[in-house]
Amino acid sequence: MSKVWLVTGSAGGLGRNIAEAVLESGARLMATARDPRRLDDLVKKYGDRIRTASLDVADEEAAKAAVRGTPSKSVPPWKRRPKRTQRSRR
Repeated sequence: MSKVWLVTGSAGGLGRNIAEAVLESGARLMATARDPRRLDDLVKKYGDRIRTASLDVADEEAAKAAVRGTPSKSVPPWKRRPKRTQRSRR
């Protein structure tokens, strides 16, 4: 299973450089930006390996929601580890 990264500020600067390096490495990416349309070129180039979301990290509740939602809601086509079931102790 490939790694899934969450990179904020993916539209420019250091965040953009990290996002591109993650995708070039073969990993999957949840890329956030205040204006996710600025990530359209990465979506066209990398397809299903990238998901985008609007996020201003100055909004603490939005940041928490983005982290909580990354594996299960924002990237549903990606393979996820199956949930472990608790075994009864005997």
